[in-house]
Amino acid sequence: MKKVLILGSSGSIGVNSLNVIRNFPDRFSVEALTVNSNIDLLGQQIDEFSPSLVVVRDEKKAEELIKRIGSKVKVLSGDEGLLEAASDCDYDILVSSLVGFAGLLPTIEAIKKGKRIALANKETLVVAGELVTALVRDHNAEIIPVDSEHSAIYQCLIGEELKEVEKLILTASGGPFLNKDKSFFENATVDEALNHPNWKMGSKITIDSASMMNKGLEVIEAHWLFGLPAEKIDVVVHPQSIIHSMVQFVDGSIKAQLGLPDMKLPIQYALSFPERLENSFERTNMPKIGSLTFFSPDLNKFECLKLAYEALIAMGTAPCILNAANEIAVDKFLKGKIKFSHIPKFINKALEKMENHRDPDIQTIVDCDRETREFVGSLVS
Repeated sequence: MKKVLILGSSGSIGVNSLNVIRNFPDRFSVEALTVNSNIDLLGQQIDEFSPSLVVVRDEKKAEELIKRIGSKVKVLSGDEGLLEAASDCDYDILVSSLVGFAGLLPTIEAIKKGKRIALANKETLVVAGELVTALVRDHNAEIIPVDSEHSAIYQCLIGEELKEVEKLILTASGGPFLNKDKSFFENATVDEALNHPNWKMGSKITIDSASMMNKGLEVIEAHWLFGLPAEKIDVVVHPQSIIHSMVQFVDGSIKAQLGLPDMKLPIQYALSFPERLENSFERTNMPKIGSLTFFSPDLNKFECLKLAYEALIAMGTAPCILNAANEIAVDKFLKGKIKFSHIPKFINKALEKMENHRDPDIQTIVDCDRETREFVGSLVS
């Protein structure tokens, strides 16, 4: 029986993780759950899964939850509560599915404990890849990616030698604006940007998909997960989202991992690896799908993807600046304060303005993140 701690149990990855755990009650149990503020859903999860501890980042909501449930379960709050849960709980697997920079420090605590990390939080490796990978080696921890693209590559590399890999090929759906002209971005609405054709995700990651920043962050993450440089990591637009990613080898052959766009599959793989557990999830029906198409992304149109490649090449704190600027710009767009077209412009301004620190320690990364957020927060359209 593996005990699981889920960072972000009210989000799409967290909810799907619990869907997987529900199917395998003899394999997994829930040790702890965390949410930002959704105590209504958390209350339901407490009733069903009986965790030993929960964390609510919003302190007022934490107090409200305590009044509701009394001493039924231990309740912590704030970022300090996240760190305490990750460092002190008795668990085997951490599902790191918090959105954004907030997932970094508690994930590091789990790595220091030598745990398996089912990693869905891209930012952990984007902003602190060198530090995180070193800590994984030093503490004999394990990262199994949950992003469907990185899970696909991970699966394709099983039994293969990295020296025989010619390139990684990350597939991208193209998001809701795939067939729109760049001029459309000037007046794109929040609802239009949130209307993803294939995946049901949280607001922030869905906007990232619309701008293709999501794929840019995945390129950076792939570099740290698999140890290949930017020039060996390609992006191919694949609107059907059936092939989740591919690996091309030096002999020209390509391995691909296919499946329906269902996050339960990579989550289950990360929890059960190296086993594959039988389930009743919907199967991929290739004749029903009919055809699969592919083409190159337009980097002039999707500037965020281009900026991510540039940040990866620059290294240092450039990816941290990219990520922090994007988080603030996306938040501004979701709140109606800026246009969709301003997102890459704000990110580019941050990359030009903020100092790129080489070989940063964790405090430098935290400071860079904060300073970048303050800078982008001060920008007006």
